[in-house]
Amino acid sequence: MTTTATPAGGAALSAARLTERHRPTLDRALEAIRSREYWSPHPEHPKAYGEGSQIEGSLSAGQGQAAFDALRGGRFEIEGQPGTAGPEGGWTATEVSPYGLELGIEYPRPDLDVLLPEMRKAMPAWRAAGPEVRAAVCLEILARISARTHEFAHAVMHTSGQAFMMALQAGGPHAQDRGMEAVAYAYAEQTRTPEAAAWSKPQGKREPLDLDKTFTAVGRGVSLLIGCNTFPTWNGYPGFFASLATGNPVLVKPHPRAVLPLALTVRIAREVLTEAGFEANLVALAAEREGEGIAKELALRPEVRVVDYTGSSEFGDWLEANARQARVFTEKAGVNTVIVDSTDDYKGMLGNLAFSLSLYSGQMCTTPQNLLIPRDGITTDAGHKSYEEVVTDLAAAVGKLLGDDARANAILGAIVNPQVRERIESAAALGEVALTSRTVEHPDFPGAQVRTPVIVKLDAARPEAEAVCFSECFGPVSFAVAVDSTADAVALLRRTVREKGAMTVGAYTTSPAAERLIEDACLDECAQLSLNLTGGVYVNQTAAFSDFHGSGGNPAANAALCDSAFVADRFRMVEVRRPSQGASGQG
Repeated sequence: MTTTATPAGGAALSAARLTERHRPTLDRALEAIRSREYWSPHPEHPKAYGEGSQIEGSLSAGQGQAAFDALRGGRFEIEGQPGTAGPEGGWTATEVSPYGLELGIEYPRPDLDVLLPEMRKAMPAWRAAGPEVRAAVCLEILARISARTHEFAHAVMHTSGQAFMMALQAGGPHAQDRGMEAVAYAYAEQTRTPEAAAWSKPQGKREPLDLDKTFTAVGRGVSLLIGCNTFPTWNGYPGFFASLATGNPVLVKPHPRAVLPLALTVRIAREVLTEAGFEANLVALAAEREGEGIAKELALRPEVRVVDYTGSSEFGDWLEANARQARVFTEKAGVNTVIVDSTDDYKGMLGNLAFSLSLYSGQMCTTPQNLLIPRDGITTDAGHKSYEEVVTDLAAAVGKLLGDDARANAILGAIVNPQVRERIESAAALGEVALTSRTVEHPDFPGAQVRTPVIVKLDAARPEAEAVCFSECFGPVSFAVAVDSTADAVALLRRTVREKGAMTVGAYTTSPAAERLIEDACLDECAQLSLNLTGGVYVNQTAAFSDFHGSGGNPAANAALCDSAFVADRFRMVEVRRPSQGASGQG
């Protein structure tokens, strides 16, 4: 399907024009979330953008690079956003590229007492627009973002440390898919109830009781998006678009090290809203100064009625406990597990796991951490393999995958912060190292910190393994854990998910009984399971419109991206009833 975009500053966008343009895409998205089939309107290939492409007005690779470069070293103006010049307002620059590139971009730090009331004032007209127009406006915003995918790729790369191709795909089309998915769910939930109904209650010989009723989806209030460092758009867009589509203004508070991708999003959204005849202040940016930590202050503001957060469990737990005036959606930390019971494709299993452990240097909330392997070994199509052989062969597979520095850089990206690097350095103290991490030089960015994964061997029977297995070690550190049996592995999996949570679970088995045991554990503990992945689909990747990211049913996250529950509590249905015209008494 062709994605279209109107250049900024173009003709005013009427509701009818917007609806006509985007209704076919919305209908296709609604069908996709019903069927769970593969579908994406956003191309993954870089050459799909630019002059002559199907995406109207899109930037080519060179144009995207130039647009990104033009932003560096200057002020990122948000035209018309209130509060920047207020007593508490100002400008702030906090980003440092993990690749060592100087960014030097200043963003507005608004006076919240000035900004938040203006955001509230924008709600009535946005509410009156109705679900279909709101959805169309959101899809226009996404279309404009899609046209600038190359620019966003550089913005994501140099704030998150993702390699360029991953930044382009995950930070671009995949994030846009997740945003559109949220719009589709939001529209479906808001239109589940009719806008109007005629109600008549028979009263026997007396005249019936007749009422006319209207039902309006009403947003809760200002929605606060607390962005994350590693996936600012992919994790940010579901909440952003779910809230906007359900009638809520959205205040975006980016992670201090990943402001640019969300600042670009805010600027584009405000442009579209203005052209469509709505208040630009339905969307605003709140950057913070170094070490300021304004998320706590924002989350407790009475105007804030929805919070979306991705990050540490400590702060996520605090939000859930303290932001009582708001509906809080969190994605926090978890310990992801893979059970290795048996396989009929040993080489494919090793290759799949090697890539899963290496992608973006393990800096994904879905990366496997604990690999549970029976100490007596496993059966494979290549014969019986002992625990030691499995671990050695996996280490060799990772080494082969990343043996070429050019390919390693393309897969690994850069280490996002010093804390991840410290975990790599201290991994040797946790157990016997089966694969040592090495430093990879980046030919284009000598300041980049690029490191290969480390694999540590543990024995589940030893007391010291307990603390390691039940703690998230975010980054390219995984643990090959020797267990007594597959049944013991499943028992450990159950405890891990129940106590610490998991975004993903993987398993390899040729045994129907073992498969049933693992599946039952994941159903009981509410964890998403991937079985026997040996090809080009990986446990740490999910597809919008089909896969659920997280479940909302274990401690790793209280919400899933994206399901009905993720959007339905962002609005309330308000009813107005009045006597029908011409109706007799209502007594």
